[in-house]
Amino acid sequence: MTSEHALSAAGTSAVHGKRAVALLVASVLAILAAATTAQAQNVGPAPANNGGDDSLTWKGITLYGIVDIGLQYQNHGAPISDYFPPGSEEIIQKNSNKSVLGFTPSNLSQSRVGLSGREALIGDWSAVFRVETFFNPQSGDISDGLKSLTLNNGRALDAQNTGVDTSVGGQIFQQAYAGFSSKTYGQLTFGRQNTVMADGIAKYDPMGAAQAFSLIGFSGTAAGGGDTEDRRLDSSLKYVLAYQGVHLGAEYKFNGSHGAANTAFEATVGGEYAGLSIDAYYLNVKDAIGAASLSAAQVADLPALGYSTTNSLAGTVSDNTTYSVMAMYDFGAPKIYGGYEHIQYANPTDPLTPGYVDEGGYILAFVNVQAGPTSTYFHDKDLQIYWAGVKYVFAPRFELTAAYYGIKQNSYASGANTGCTTNKAGSCSGTENVYSVAGVLHMSRRFDSYAGVMYSQVSDGLSNGFLNTSTVVPTIGVRFKF
Repeated sequence: MTSEHALSAAGTSAVHGKRAVALLVASVLAILAAATTAQAQNVGPAPANNGGDDSLTWKGITLYGIVDIGLQYQNHGAPISDYFPPGSEEIIQKNSNKSVLGFTPSNLSQSRVGLSGREALIGDWSAVFRVETFFNPQSGDISDGLKSLTLNNGRALDAQNTGVDTSVGGQIFQQAYAGFSSKTYGQLTFGRQNTVMADGIAKYDPMGAAQAFSLIGFSGTAAGGGDTEDRRLDSSLKYVLAYQGVHLGAEYKFNGSHGAANTAFEATVGGEYAGLSIDAYYLNVKDAIGAASLSAAQVADLPALGYSTTNSLAGTVSDNTTYSVMAMYDFGAPKIYGGYEHIQYANPTDPLTPGYVDEGGYILAFVNVQAGPTSTYFHDKDLQIYWAGVKYVFAPRFELTAAYYGIKQNSYASGANTGCTTNKAGSCSGTENVYSVAGVLHMSRRFDSYAGVMYSQVSDGLSNGFLNTSTVVPTIGVRFKF
């Protein structure tokens, strides 16, 4: 399972690291305390809009965007990437090995710029479109998680920078779709777009899929139904409806193009009553891809294969089936969130071959399958993902959120490792636990400041090969929306 998953040497480096984390933690607490004090002193409402809609709309086309950047410390991490969308390893990774302090992008929301449009047709029907580009404001680069992986090709774990698989592979547009929309009959769109599961994660994650404060925000495993590259689907047809308390949705990816998977089908049904909202989800993805950096031995083999190290990766391919239920109850000021997801990884029925062109034009030079054991008891790899949290809104300017996320993996090993519960193999059973708290101060209609901290820890099979098994990551930052 790939997540969207030593302090410095003794002496002065350790002292500086302790001072850095102490300063950043103090800053987090100060911002939270200041925001709470402001509420106690009955600070007035956020500034009025002064004239209604001030969106950047012209002839039905709207320019919108988000710029989100912050200062972050990791006690166990890797150097910050210029390309990986969250920038850093907010969740513990295999190569997390040193203290890191620096500016990170998109901590609360993904930085982006986009255009959307709506043109009235007949009745309540409209034609709609959306295109948007993700970028990393600390470096000015287009977001490209797969490039962060290739930059680690052939490098030892302790010499790597942050590199994590993602659905963001340097494409010009992370969403690019058009279609039809009706308040009565729903919306039907075609193109590259978020999955219905990803929409559900954004809705039912107490942290709103914030990459610096949420396991299921940082990692696309949950939103992608097993593999992060399927969080967004190319060549997909998507339908969603929310009408009179009923929620429906479905999405299908056609296989006539390269990128992240073969075919994929997703469906959701749910509803809302009083303060309760609940949805159930089903996903089935053929040839789901989990990409990884190449080992030194694999890099040495590239010339004979005719591939370049700058765009080559290794991939594990599986057929994934996912069931999930998510809910939220609004009590007024507090909102309670929870969710559960079960993912089964099976051997692919139509395996990919080396040379397959993955998203963003990256090449899978080496391809593995999700090999299932021969034991009659242990079959496919299973993940259970679960979460709960509470958000308290101190209307109208400050909100405080606390959340817990967990992952449990079965033992799908075979042979001598059958039933193993230690970290001797990645196929042994294992767990991951993540705790976070974050506060957001809405300083104006479009400008927010935030502060929070996240702790993650892996054990047993999920910690196989890790240089460290836990990390604490405090973050402060600002977000501007237009």
